[in-house]
Amino acid sequence: MNIQRAQEITQSGEIPNIMFNGKRVYIQHVDPDKKTARIYPLDDPEKEQEVSVTDLIEH
Repeated sequence: MNIQRAQEITQSGEIPNIMFNGKRVYIQHVDPDKKTARIYPLDDPEKEQEVSVTDLIEH
């Protein structure tokens, strides 16, 4: 995924089918300077993590 698309998703409030390491995730925040996103698995909101936006896959 690219930074622009990740930012569009966070601003839209939608929950598209975004995957990280085989799990569906929610993007909370995007840091365009670091090219990272703050995410958590939809089935486990307590497991927040910061990952590279390029590691996110939209289906």
